[in-house]
Amino acid sequence: MADTVKILVVGVGNMGVSHAKAYHKFDGFEIVGLMSRNINSRDDLPAELSGYPRFEDFEQALAEIKPDAVSINSWPNTHADYAIKALNAGCHVFMEKPIATTVEDAEKVVALATEKGRKLVLGYILRVHPSWMKFIEVGKTLGKPLVMRLNLNQQSSGDAWHWHKNLIDSLTPIVDCGVHYVDVMCQLTGAKPVRVHGIGAKLWAEAAQQNYGHLHVTFDDGSVGWYEAGWGPMMSEIAFFVKDVIGPKGAVSIVVPQDGGAESKTDGLSDSADIDQHTKTNALRIHHAAVDADKNFARPDEIISMEDEPDHQELCDREQAYFLKAIQEDLDLTESMAAAVNSLRIVLAADESIRIGQVVELD
Repeated sequence: MADTVKILVVGVGNMGVSHAKAYHKFDGFEIVGLMSRNINSRDDLPAELSGYPRFEDFEQALAEIKPDAVSINSWPNTHADYAIKALNAGCHVFMEKPIATTVEDAEKVVALATEKGRKLVLGYILRVHPSWMKFIEVGKTLGKPLVMRLNLNQQSSGDAWHWHKNLIDSLTPIVDCGVHYVDVMCQLTGAKPVRVHGIGAKLWAEAAQQNYGHLHVTFDDGSVGWYEAGWGPMMSEIAFFVKDVIGPKGAVSIVVPQDGGAESKTDGLSDSADIDQHTKTNALRIHHAAVDADKNFARPDEIISMEDEPDHQELCDREQAYFLKAIQEDLDLTESMAAAVNSLRIVLAADESIRIGQVVELD
């Protein structure tokens, strides 16, 4: 393969455009096509992306431009099919989460990438986020078991009304976003998930399925975690972003402002639906549980400022820099591929638990 990786970008919504901007700026990538089922009617692409060849058929694009790599940023229910076709065409694959909509399809994609000797990088943006990496690093020092409390509720308005409604046609919120956060739980504990329980509710008449969900997961080291996600115009802006890890030695929390300032936004998006808010952190707060002889805390809480952290586009740039490195340096991606399947297994078990009204035991 030549030094420059020729890449086809599939899906040009929020994430697809962000990743395409990264490919556009990196010398190591050459965009050879943009593909979306309705791309020929789009007139809103950023100027730097407007000159690339456009395709509305995936197989036609693969056959005509013969890319070295494919970036898949389409609706989740297309991920496995597109990835399998790309891998069979000899392409490396970057894929936005989740890897598939079933565990079986996820395992097929990983097995095929391994068989073909192609790189498969999943868009777990928190794995390249300095604040989240520090959050996990500190969490691992708190002892065992851990209690992990995570959520990301999003109030749907403006463009987000349509994004969320369309996403729910593919996956419920606790599956689509949940893979990020149970992946964080798995990194924190280094333990095996053994039991999952889910609850859910359908509050949005226009949505195809339940738009609110809450999952509980138990690990074999005694650690427990919950994740909550809801989308819709009725969701509250209060406490939409909770990120806490608690252990015997103390706690670490991601601190962000949550003032419910939707009315001051000029783009129609509420704070909770703003994609930059999903990865933004102002600070980490570290609490030490140790007390002195008088049972007062022996150490004050620590505040680690994160004001200079990368924004959403810079994080997408980091993901694509890693994808390029994986291809050029032949990185072993076994762990990250297995982790993508594992996190999907957990969130789908929560979805199953909601359907059957019972706890799901994991093998």
